[in-house]
Amino acid sequence: MKHLTLIALIALSACKEEVAEAPNPVDLTPDALSFFCQMNIAEHGGPKGQIHLEGYPAPLFFAQVRDMVAYLKSPERDAEISAIYVSDMSVAPNWRQPGISNWIAADSATFVVGSNVAGGMGAREVVPFSSPADATAFIDQYGGSALPLSDIPDTEVLGPVDLDLQLETPA
Repeated sequence: MKHLTLIALIALSACKEEVAEAPNPVDLTPDALSFFCQMNIAEHGGPKGQIHLEGYPAPLFFAQVRDMVAYLKSPERDAEISAIYVSDMSVAPNWRQPGISNWIAADSATFVVGSNVAGGMGAREVVPFSSPADATAFIDQYGGSALPLSDIPDTEVLGPVDLDLQLETPA
């Protein structure tokens, strides 16, 4: 009986899936291209996003966090997502230069949605912060509300973009 129990335990441990460690964020390089438009990200201000897919050697970069969230909500993907990072606007040098290595895990960020701010591609942006207090200060100046990634409504990132809105570009 002891042998059968031991064999069963060995068989179960062999079947147990190993949990892969999430890849680290990749620094933004001057030649990084945005996934949807294939434009150079460095030419556009505002926060950025990167999504790592299982089996892919490099992440998908996004010129706007709004576009990254739209990708997450899309049912069509080439592989499972292994990590998601966004620019931390709490420590970004400025809006025009959001930083190349100040990435935070998207699921730990506080996102400001519905503000009067345009992202790098001209659409209303979803702005990530590591500090909820910084998100609140941003809301005081530009409007919007603070939400976790999981609560960002589809209406904020999917559908047509109203380019007639008079959106601001922060300093």
